[in-house]
Amino acid sequence: MFADLSRERLRAATRLGARLRERFAACDRYDMAVAVLFAVLAVLVPATFHAYAITNDEEVQQRYGEMIVAYYASGFKNQSLFHFVNLYLYGGLFDGLAVMIQRALPMVEPYGIRHLLCAVIGLGGIAAAWATARMVAGPRAAAIAAFSLAVCGPWYGSMFNHTKDIPFAAAMMAAAYFLLRATRDLPRPRWRHVIAFGIFFGAALGIRVLGLLLAGYVALAIFVSGPSWRANLSQAIEFYARSVTALLPAFVIAYLIMIVAWPWSALSPLNPIRGLFDFGEFHYQIRTLLGGHIYEMANVPRWYVPAYLLFKLPLIIVAGAIVSIIFVLWPRSEAGGHSRRRNDTLLLAVIAAFPVLCEVIDRGPAFTGLRHFLFVVPVFAVLAGIGFDALLTRFALVRPWLSRAAAAAIVAVLVANAGILVALHPYEYLYYNPLVGGLSGAAGRYVGDYWVTIMPEAVDDLEAYVAKIDAKGHHTHRYTVAVCGERLPFEKEANSRLQWVSDWSKAEFFIAPTHMNCDRALGGREVSTIKRLGVKIGVVKDRRSLLTSEVAGVR
Repeated sequence: MFADLSRERLRAATRLGARLRERFAACDRYDMAVAVLFAVLAVLVPATFHAYAITNDEEVQQRYGEMIVAYYASGFKNQSLFHFVNLYLYGGLFDGLAVMIQRALPMVEPYGIRHLLCAVIGLGGIAAAWATARMVAGPRAAAIAAFSLAVCGPWYGSMFNHTKDIPFAAAMMAAAYFLLRATRDLPRPRWRHVIAFGIFFGAALGIRVLGLLLAGYVALAIFVSGPSWRANLSQAIEFYARSVTALLPAFVIAYLIMIVAWPWSALSPLNPIRGLFDFGEFHYQIRTLLGGHIYEMANVPRWYVPAYLLFKLPLIIVAGAIVSIIFVLWPRSEAGGHSRRRNDTLLLAVIAAFPVLCEVIDRGPAFTGLRHFLFVVPVFAVLAGIGFDALLTRFALVRPWLSRAAAAAIVAVLVANAGILVALHPYEYLYYNPLVGGLSGAAGRYVGDYWVTIMPEAVDDLEAYVAKIDAKGHHTHRYTVAVCGERLPFEKEANSRLQWVSDWSKAEFFIAPTHMNCDRALGGREVSTIKRLGVKIGVVKDRRSLLTSEVAGVR
């Protein structure tokens, strides 16, 4: 009996092994590679999110989220959010959601929740880029898009603490995916695609008013998908009318999400439009760098954003996106699936380029490099995947070995990019590509650590330094510290021996990034230098010898 049972178990195990081998063989190798990528990222994100600093903007964004929650909790009576600087012009979807999670998990540090939530949403942006490229051009294009975006410094380095830019970018990418999905079935799109598009459309509007761009993309998608009006005008008009009607529920869903996440938009139907125009008129006293020249944010050259796109994106994304445009301009055939791919690629190219073109034409205010245009980065990654997939296919038709060599080169470039990000950690957002000489070539000529993310490392170095001082003197002092940055990020990291001061002339120590030469604002002896790739990005200075005895050494 036991022998029969053993044989039966062996046969069952054999059948299970055979089924697993069949499923494994049926899985696309590129999809499997992406699965491994997400598995690695799923480990990296929770393991490293604590290394990313609180940014200069996060305190007010956190407060705004608290005000939004208070607004609803009070039955709309607490209206302080409408008078809190100018944040009412922004949607608070991420900020409100983060606050609600924080209250559900009071034992977890609030800003840690913000960073982890933002990073998870950033992974969702990579997934949306992968899904879009896969839908348009297949698994290989999707894998290239996903890996390119994952090793893109401006994206990965921003995933943890750019808590407005990354959620907005991820929502825009997801909305673009479902828009393309819906357009494939026009004039009768599937309800699930319409609903999903409406949700992500609303999520984008619930973060930034620039989500209104999606309304224009809808019109373009309908136009590109429809029949030629020259051949049959009445048929084209009917197609457009039915398509618009079918997609209207998405606009209703988006509007409802927007007014919940952005209370100011609910006060008047025209407020979103007012907000859009108000953004174009922002003129803060903020300076920025471009090519070694300092500009006020309102007076940057027209080529400011295109230049940062060209210099900040990995070359694999830049080159692949250019290749995809070439294949659109010179299509091999208009038959079958190629026509659909061409139309989808054209729409994606418009989604990527139109906001940048508007900035160039209007010459709107701009600062902090690529930050406000991070939402086009995933789309460029999708275009890169599509472009390189088309190139590899063309190479395979000419010389198979050429296709294999090109694929190996793509993998090598991706690995090299990943290596650079490892070397930059946790300052991956400082990445610059070889066109500008990398980080060393960009130092002092283009924006650096504008968020002062060196704070945790700088404070750790300063604490270690003062511990040695106290050990030698056999007594403990409290030391005053000036910071070229905001107070909260410093105080979240510093121990009780370090006291923040607003009067820099009384500071015994000074912490500053090298961005905009802030490290030169105060004298002192450098006791710690924060470097990446051999480039100094931040300093800690000992200023005690420059102070009088009455000022130095707060007991």
